[in-house]
Amino acid sequence: MNLFIKLIIKPLRSLLKLLFNRIFYVALALVVQLAWLLIALFRLMEYSRWVTIGMQAIGFLVVLWIVNKKINPSYKLAWTMLILIFPVFGVSLYLLFGKSRIGAVMEQHYQNLIDETAEYLEGSELTRKRLNEDDRSMRIQSDYIWQYSRYPVHENTTAEYFQVGDDMFPVLVHELEQAKHFIFIEYFIINDGVMWQTILNILEKKAKEGVDVRLIYDGFGCLTTLPYKYDQEMRRRGIKCEVFNRFRPILNIIQNNRDHRKICVIDGWTGFTGGINLADEYINQRKRFGHWKDTAVMLKGEGVWNMTAMFLYMWGIVTRTDTSLDFGNYVPHRWHPNEFPGSGYVQPFCDSPLDDEIVGENVYLNIINRAKNYVYICTPYLIIDNEMMTALCLAAKSGVDVRIMTPGIPDKKMVFLLTQSYYKQLLEAGVKIYEYQPGFLHAKSFVCDDKVGVVGTINLDYRSLYLHFEDGVWMYKNDVILDIRDDFTETLEYCDPIDLAFCQKRNIVVRAIQNVLRVFAPLL
Repeated sequence: MNLFIKLIIKPLRSLLKLLFNRIFYVALALVVQLAWLLIALFRLMEYSRWVTIGMQAIGFLVVLWIVNKKINPSYKLAWTMLILIFPVFGVSLYLLFGKSRIGAVMEQHYQNLIDETAEYLEGSELTRKRLNEDDRSMRIQSDYIWQYSRYPVHENTTAEYFQVGDDMFPVLVHELEQAKHFIFIEYFIINDGVMWQTILNILEKKAKEGVDVRLIYDGFGCLTTLPYKYDQEMRRRGIKCEVFNRFRPILNIIQNNRDHRKICVIDGWTGFTGGINLADEYINQRKRFGHWKDTAVMLKGEGVWNMTAMFLYMWGIVTRTDTSLDFGNYVPHRWHPNEFPGSGYVQPFCDSPLDDEIVGENVYLNIINRAKNYVYICTPYLIIDNEMMTALCLAAKSGVDVRIMTPGIPDKKMVFLLTQSYYKQLLEAGVKIYEYQPGFLHAKSFVCDDKVGVVGTINLDYRSLYLHFEDGVWMYKNDVILDIRDDFTETLEYCDPIDLAFCQKRNIVVRAIQNVLRVFAPLL
């Protein structure tokens, strides 16, 4: 009987589970489309040698186009190699997925929203003046964020740092229960479970009380975690809900651009962000890849306005409506007339594929390049370009204590191999690397010299830095900076330090795979 179950029943269950899984049909549709396209091209090439010559000529022209584009050199190398080795396949993929920018209609709509609401993001000249008097180099960093992310620096804001999702969750629940006017939620992943059901019950209750409850989730991030047309179910429950870039099984470059942000704003003066999605593994209610180490911050005060504006802009994008008339109703002091307490400066910001400015990476580079004593970095993925590699190595060679913490248990094995392929060069330059042994490290944070730090959603990989909508909080001389530092140093006790011997003992097959992955890293 046991043998029958093992040989027949279990495989049958697995097959049925696969056949009734939505992701199976999505993947099948994409594979069929790609296969059909390639077969058609190869058949066409067999028909005439002139077609073959034509495809090679197109490949050559595409390579010239790529080489002269204003994009990261790593992207140029990856696409050029792919097209030169596999002309038909490479050109087809590039035409489908080679553009990192999202659709022109969305770009124009976003720009219109920005232009119509610019007055709400002018910030305080007095705050910038005080920051300049405190530290001119920090004012320069802050001005860069303001100019290219459009979100100003603020005072009068407190911050609370959470070392793990387990600590953040009860605080988030408490703050949601206090909401009286509006709740804005925007997340990459939402999955049914203890965390989401607890939050959903509160959202339903608040919607019935007349609170303006809005939800945005990413179509790809929730592809396997939420039912199809879940947004309609939310609307039936009184929650205004939109899906960002709903995933469709069609070969399309826009599928590349995802809303990776994690934002929750309550009544305009309380805001949460960080690496934590709304799923049970993020609060260790479900075990995946061991203990899940993630971080977040809660802001209270004027700085939350930036997060509110981020959400409203995204709401305008997904609904294709003009939100400018709404902005005045959601400013922090609309419902909180008194002054907010706070320490130092905070500047929530976002990065998007709607322009050519890599704000997230440049914020990180600014911190590294201006470090004098130390830079501590947490990232789940370490897939970096030449600029980031150079900055990290130069800082370490200049005597700065550069430490990077990565997962000990990966969520994606191929990506983990790629992450480890960067260790050797960093270690040789003096960078210290640690792997978190209890499980998966999903935190994204920088802290430097006890003065400046960033907590947010921005990974050190090409997708986060070039393709996705991301957000973070830049903080200077806020009380929370030391909490971020202390969390890093305390977590080192649960990490294994990586040395050159670790890299050198990898067998030749693994190193060969890593070398190939490195070339095509920007495309993964």
